[in-house]
Amino acid sequence: MSDEPDRPAGAPEGGAARPRARQPRGDGRRRGGAVSARRKAREFALQGLYEWLIGGADAGVVDAHVRERDGFEQCDAAHFDLLLHGCIRERSELDAQFSAHLDRKTEQLSPIEHAVLLIGSYELQHCIDIPYKVAINEAVELAKSFGGTDGHKYVNGVLDKTAAALRSVEVEAARGRRS
Repeated sequence: MSDEPDRPAGAPEGGAARPRARQPRGDGRRRGGAVSARRKAREFALQGLYEWLIGGADAGVVDAHVRERDGFEQCDAAHFDLLLHGCIRERSELDAQFSAHLDRKTEQLSPIEHAVLLIGSYELQHCIDIPYKVAINEAVELAKSFGGTDGHKYVNGVLDKTAAALRSVEVEAARGRRS
């Protein structure tokens, strides 16, 4: 028998195991369940766009309502501003980008699906620092959390085709790596 105290598996001899760094997970949540600031920004932008699509309120009024909600201080406020105001300002152009891939008119989309598609399309077009797969995945996660039962599948299909049109070089490069 050894006189050495029990040590956790993987710990170096003579020392304790080092704690693992908090690594992001693929779903925007970090170990321990914390949601990333950017994911929160998307969630708050979705809520604001929903309010705007349903009620037609002025963007400034919607912005003020969202900022009053619990937890807003934990979101990436700059990304929230970019998404909310960018989607409102460019709604017609964004609708035109993804409407070619819809099986119905945009007016027939649920407000949640519509808002998620606006956010996803906006990120695909304007947030080039976000890989297209991440933009699509984040939109799908929003649809899973806030939308109908299979809405996330619809969002995934539409944004996948939209990404191929908006970021053809990036999409083709990714497909080439898979071959």
